[in-house]
Amino acid sequence: MQAVIIGATGLVGSHLLDEILKDERFTGVAVLTRRNTGVSHPKLKEHLINFDDPASWADLVRGDFLYLCLGTTRARAGGKKAQYKVDHTYQYRVAEAAAANNIKDLVLVSSAGANAGSRMFYLRMKGELEEDLKQLDFSRRVFIRPGSLAGPRQEKRIMEHIGIAGLRLLNHIGIMQKMRPIHAQTVARAMINASFNTPDGTHVYELEEVFALAGDGRGMGAGC
Repeated sequence: MQAVIIGATGLVGSHLLDEILKDERFTGVAVLTRRNTGVSHPKLKEHLINFDDPASWADLVRGDFLYLCLGTTRARAGGKKAQYKVDHTYQYRVAEAAAANNIKDLVLVSSAGANAGSRMFYLRMKGELEEDLKQLDFSRRVFIRPGSLAGPRQEKRIMEHIGIAGLRLLNHIGIMQKMRPIHAQTVARAMINASFNTPDGTHVYELEEVFALAGDGRGMGAGC
């Protein structure tokens, strides 16, 4: 099996790349990225691309599974419009190319609460992406909706770190269990398992289902 990943330098994407490289079911993985992953492996083909120029990279989106893990923050992007471009537009363009190149399976890292009708910008953006991806010609679409993501990031997100610490405290006393943090490696494992164990059609996995799909009963995954 051949995989294609975008967002492989991010928190979930980097774990996903590592898991795929170790998985014997995959014979190769192509990464489309704006910056080098720093990973060297016989199964890996890395393509440095400009997402604003689809004609230059569309033919590279070929394989069996497409994994969409690309995302940024509003602050890092420089505003809502720029964040929407990264989180929605770029991912949709890659999915569009994948469908045109006959990739039949798509797995997206979305968000808990994703809803195209939400008043919250972030949740509306994620929901709109899910709805738009449903219109493309894939045999199987899997939308993974984790809660707060735990794991080491390259950039510091102070407020996110505080929020996760607060959730862990509440979880410890039995509050907000359905919103507990999930380790990025757990999400990555769930994505791979979904690729092989989900029937055709469109499927949404909420937080508790993501834990189950990953086979991780501890709730926080390895490395926490």
